Amino acid sequence: MNTYRVAQVTAAGGAFEPAEREVPQPGPGHVRIAVEACGVCHSDAFFVTAALPGITFPEVPGHEIAGRIAALGEGVRERGWQAGDRVAVGWFGGSCGYCRPCRQGDFIVCARLKVPGWAYDGGFAEQVVAPVDALARIPDALAASDAGPMACAGVTTYNGLRRGSARPGDLVAVLGVGGLGHLGVQYAAAMGFETVAIARGAEKADFVKRLGAHHYIDSTARTPVAEALQSLGGARLVLATAGDSGAITAAVDGLAPRGELVVIGADPQALGISPVQLIAHGRVVRGHPSGTAQDVEDTMAFSALHGIRPMTETVPLARAGEAYDRMLSGAARFRMVLTMS
Repeated sequence: MNTYRVAQVTAAGGAFEPAEREVPQPGPGHVRIAVEACGVCHSDAFFVTAALPGITFPEVPGHEIAGRIAALGEGVRERGWQAGDRVAVGWFGGSCGYCRPCRQGDFIVCARLKVPGWAYDGGFAEQVVAPVDALARIPDALAASDAGPMACAGVTTYNGLRRGSARPGDLVAVLGVGGLGHLGVQYAAAMGFETVAIARGAEKADFVKRLGAHHYIDSTARTPVAEALQSLGGARLVLATAGDSGAITAAVDGLAPRGELVVIGADPQALGISPVQLIAHGRVVRGHPSGTAQDVEDTMAFSALHGIRPMTETVPLARAGEAYDRMLSGAARFRMVLTMS
């Protein structure tokens, strides 16, 4: 019997344990991927702790998957894929194809979105079976350890900016310079925005300038964040990558008239925004989900073209628990990535 290794948790909030599974054959419309790398995302905690409905155990998380197609199910070759193709699978792990959003072409908000680690075993494993519509082709210029994080952290920040209202030359602020924000700053600068990075501590100023930021705002300084943004003319768009509702709220009054707050950092606490703050200046607040497989391909192509890469720490699959704990603690700089070799 051919087997492969996984890192799984057997109960909500439990520790990661190694296990072996029988190698499956992909069904119609699916492929089996030999995983080379898988990023560890903060959203994996939703699955490990069973914070979302429908989580079953044992649970194998991981939705920043990069590898090569090892086997094809019926009907896949006709869709342009073959064994050996380099592919990534992210938060978008497939869609139902028949709900209203899918019929309108808005697949990322599919009512039955198939997220790896939720709808099927994720990438903390040597093998993954995924639907063909989840596949994004990896460009030759990207290593698997870079492509994996691009499939979630990368596409979320890239899409959050390119789907926004800002245009080249506009003032755009990235709130938070962590696992999402360090990519957001690079994308914003490459898109031609006058880029502001907002984080805690004066010592980060040189770092964000190396990422491409034109300005730095220390959120712990005496000058409030909103006032500092207004001194620069007001932000056309604030990309809120920090999962901190208080910090997000503090940036709202830094928006220019008709400015847009795009929230991608998750926090269960409510935002403290009044209708008056929005109405008086025509401001917009919107949440932004990740992106489809095509969006992931676009993200990777843009990253390869502009030399943008995630900053990663790689560890072997056997140390998945250590990588997960390091991610949760905030100590990672900036994305933890599991490797299978």
